[in-house]
Amino acid sequence: MTLAKLKSPQGEEKQLTLPGFETAEADWRKDYAAQIGQNRKITNRSGIEIAPIYTPKDWSSDQHMADLGFPGQSPYTRGIYPTMHRGRTWTQRQLIGLGTPADYNERVRKILDLGASAISLLPCNSGFRGIDCGEAPLSLLGTCGTVVNTVDHMDQALDHVPLGEISTAMNDPSPFTLFAFLLGVAKRRGVPWTKITGTSNQSDYISHYVANHMFYRLSQPGSRRVLVDHVAFCREHVPNWNPVSVVGQHMQQAGATPAETMGFALSTAIQYAEDCMAKGMEPDAILPRFTFFFDISISFFEEIAKFRAGRRIWARIAKDRLGAKDPRSWRFKFHGQTSGVDLTAQQPLNNIARVAVQATAGIFSGLQSMHTDAYDEAITCPTEETARIAVATQNILREEAHLCDVIDPLGGSYYIETLTNQMEEDILKVMDQIEAAGGMYAAVGSGLVQTMIGQSALAAQEKIETGVEKVVGVNCYREDDDGVSQPLPYRPDADAMKAHVEAFKTFKTERSQQDVEKAIDDLRRASNNEDLNVFEKVVDAASAGVTHGEIIGTLREELGFGHPLVVA
Repeated sequence: MTLAKLKSPQGEEKQLTLPGFETAEADWRKDYAAQIGQNRKITNRSGIEIAPIYTPKDWSSDQHMADLGFPGQSPYTRGIYPTMHRGRTWTQRQLIGLGTPADYNERVRKILDLGASAISLLPCNSGFRGIDCGEAPLSLLGTCGTVVNTVDHMDQALDHVPLGEISTAMNDPSPFTLFAFLLGVAKRRGVPWTKITGTSNQSDYISHYVANHMFYRLSQPGSRRVLVDHVAFCREHVPNWNPVSVVGQHMQQAGATPAETMGFALSTAIQYAEDCMAKGMEPDAILPRFTFFFDISISFFEEIAKFRAGRRIWARIAKDRLGAKDPRSWRFKFHGQTSGVDLTAQQPLNNIARVAVQATAGIFSGLQSMHTDAYDEAITCPTEETARIAVATQNILREEAHLCDVIDPLGGSYYIETLTNQMEEDILKVMDQIEAAGGMYAAVGSGLVQTMIGQSALAAQEKIETGVEKVVGVNCYREDDDGVSQPLPYRPDADAMKAHVEAFKTFKTERSQQDVEKAIDDLRRASNNEDLNVFEKVVDAASAGVTHGEIIGTLREELGFGHPLVVA
């Protein structure tokens, strides 16, 4: 009988009785070295070195309660609800944005018929830039998002969609005009705002500033003001809406490692929570409606470890740093989207396999909602056929593969528990860097976050270019002709888009100019009075017929646009 040493949850060395362990381990290491050599080093995307095998010396069941516990209980590693996917599976939320509102409506109704249980709306890039369709080149409108500039447009986009019954996500940076249009539609239809559920999916303006440079609309102080007012408004009027979605996805798609992504996201969440608390909001009044949005890369085990570690870190932050006492505030609720960065334009059908692997990682991670990419998304806006396959992928994994039968099926794995602990250490190191820089605003303002992302992106690209990281069809297993025709980039019907723009111009001449002018004046006054809720006036303006571009333009004049992040 021999004894192996391991670390206890408290960190002290313990002796574990494992008959024959040391002899068997020594024999294996000798055989392994003889066959593969000693110098083969493998690291994951976060830079953690991966051992060839994991044993009780790395993680023992003695650590179960400290590292794992049970689902719905501290430390929340295994999930935030007692039943997890065995009781209620994730929400299937497909991100859709194309053409005119009529084009969007046709697609979204088909997706719902195929089994999607929630919807998202992605606006045209002209919307992300804060301008109306009449100001953008016709040839570019609706090529990668839906042209929604008024409450009438939103009404058309959501025709026959039961707003009080289905969750919606608006990919809607500050000042949240899409959400304002949604509330206007609900008011028209007599749907109480208390029944509206969903998420302001792109409310994280810090991630927009860092990773989507061309998309931010307002100055940092302006966005900061509007977000806090948005949270306060939702607490009072739309209590089942999630006003804050911290977007790690942008950071990871820009090049951040999974560990960096989680660290940046958690640091951002702290910043937003503390902003709201500085305005007098109690942590237990706001944190239950904080959500997160992440990429799920093809680095399978690393992604699972990232989310398990992030879940227990957030529980500690909410409880110990932010002072939340309600267990609902400790829940790390996140949406996962399979990573488009991992998809390739070469041999695009291979992307179906990639998405299935990413989605499986997301399910094993314990996510609350998921979007699966279509296999042609590296090339174009998904076609109806490819979107159908993306939805079916989730259905197959849930219904046929039985991935929901067991909660946290990898829990207790020597590898996954060791990796989760290592990821937690690396995430905390990233957060310590941000804290030392003065918090997320200061770290972004100084360029620290951008530098870290850029360095990681360069390192990842070098691995692909040198062949260290294999990408099928790109740097290995290439074929000049794989027999699959490349999908053509999506373009909306030119005549339909032209008619949409002309109808928009007519709408502007026929609306009540008196109502529009009053709404804009009210918005200006709120922008310059800290005692007034500026987002409330955005909602009023949307219902009065003020357009997206006019709302953005007004707030840019009053709150600033294009300025660097400023630490207040």
